[in-house]
Amino acid sequence: MTKNTFSSHNGRPAKRHKVDRTPIKEGSNEEVLLADIRNLLAAQSINALPTGKVDNAAGIPLFAEPGPLPERFTEVQVKISALSSTGDGLGVLSSSDHVYVVPFTAAGDTVTAKVITHFPKQSYSLTDFVRVVEPSPRRDDSRIKCPYFAKCSGCQFQMLSYEDQLAHKKTIIEKAYRNFSGLIPEYIPSVENTLGSPLQYGYRTKLTPHFDGPPGSRNRKDRRNGAERKGFEDVPSIGFMVKGTRRTLDIEDCPIGTEAVRMGMKRERQRVAEELGKYKRGATLLLRESTGRIPKTIDDEHGKSSHDRRKDAKRERHGPGTSNGLLGGEPPVVQATEHEASFRSNDYGDYIEEKTCITDSNATSTEYVDNFIFSNKAGAFFQNNNSILSKFTAYIRDHILPPSHDSKEKPIRYLIDAYSGSGLFTITLSSLFSSSTGIDIAEASITSARLNARANNIPERNATFIAADAAALFKEITYPPDETVVVIDPPRKGCDNAFLSQLLCFAPRRVVYVSCNVHTQARDVGVLITGNSDAEYRLESLRGFDFFPQTGHVEGVAVLNRHRGVRVTIGGVEGEGETG
Repeated sequence: MTKNTFSSHNGRPAKRHKVDRTPIKEGSNEEVLLADIRNLLAAQSINALPTGKVDNAAGIPLFAEPGPLPERFTEVQVKISALSSTGDGLGVLSSSDHVYVVPFTAAGDTVTAKVITHFPKQSYSLTDFVRVVEPSPRRDDSRIKCPYFAKCSGCQFQMLSYEDQLAHKKTIIEKAYRNFSGLIPEYIPSVENTLGSPLQYGYRTKLTPHFDGPPGSRNRKDRRNGAERKGFEDVPSIGFMVKGTRRTLDIEDCPIGTEAVRMGMKRERQRVAEELGKYKRGATLLLRESTGRIPKTIDDEHGKSSHDRRKDAKRERHGPGTSNGLLGGEPPVVQATEHEASFRSNDYGDYIEEKTCITDSNATSTEYVDNFIFSNKAGAFFQNNNSILSKFTAYIRDHILPPSHDSKEKPIRYLIDAYSGSGLFTITLSSLFSSSTGIDIAEASITSARLNARANNIPERNATFIAADAAALFKEITYPPDETVVVIDPPRKGCDNAFLSQLLCFAPRRVVYVSCNVHTQARDVGVLITGNSDAEYRLESLRGFDFFPQTGHVEGVAVLNRHRGVRVTIGGVEGEGETG
């Protein structure tokens, strides 16, 4: 093992964390971090009892005032006690009752950290990671594959084994339900082991590096007077944010991106440099992988396959080394200007798979999940780790129906896919149901979903898509609740109260809740289980999926089944009876 000597600011106090006095949002990193800090102080019995007062701005209990704290931008040596659910290390000085939040650390590390901002009322300080003094047995810096690690805000865990990453993400889900669901432990099942990604690097099919506008391009007076924006004198930094700052770190390559995306990144960096005069302000670049499958059939008089003929035609149209036109009969992609920077082929026996990087958000990108095909606007949402989607959708398929059929219950024959996007769940699950309905607020997503259903030969009677606000979606549904399962996959903020109330009133037989934020998921699941309605739900299973290796993010799947006879309340049970 080696000792890390990275410093995120090269010894300069370049960032200033503002003390945010606005209320902390539910499910935000701040709320999650504060819960972990309180639990760490309580576990270590270090002056952890609240003072009885509440910070009205933050809405959280206040701890006793700490002793003198180090000056800002001075360095402290701290041993990391635990990893938080945000991916940061938490440590306590031996002479203090105060937690120091240190990024890019592992539990057991002793590190030097630079103090940036104190939050004395909440008993913690934010710091910059400077160097490792004594590494934890869990830390091995030879695993790090990115020269920007410990500076870039993208990854937190490259120094950890993948087994440790998966184990930590299991604890994230456990803590989320313990801290945010409002349920007593008896109603929370054991969290299953996190399902890992087949690829731990080279998995991300979408990246969005950016660059800032010219420094000092227009001051307030210039803007008032309508002065023309100044252009760039030098090529700006193109990449991602430095951890904890608004400063852009120049990043030439990102190893978690797929090969096509990484080649596209090099091409786009070169293009921006060549076209710098066109830019008067900053911009975000889109890098989206698109996949084409071309059957290998020998069907012309010269014995050439369709793939060979397509390559010949491409050379005639554009010359060697370009990629434009149709991908195996699929929607067009933007023209690539350099073969090595945009295009790769893989031979899978019956077909050739071609990978292209799209940079136009309005162009069409294509993904395959097993033999299902999904086409979307390149700038629209689609899961960004294709390598795990086969296992992920198989898990949903295996758990969408009850594990055993109760002869007293009617079989589930209908699916509602709320927040359906371009139809991932509606389409991959449609064969299990007599009828499925996908609902999304975005008209463009519904248009893509309908096209995707047709591309996968799913009749409209089996898969219908409706553009509607999720808060009003059940007005469009005529399925019998006793024979219906609902899949929900909301954005990070989770479901709003109007949607949850409608869901409880509709009372489907089964609910599968997919979430990229297990903390808001835990909150919403608690509402479903303790909500005021005739529906009584039990949490059947919980499992995490690692869509983003090397980072602190985990996707959660919660499966709920409707029961009869027991009303669960926050902290206990309201009434006893038989379950169905």
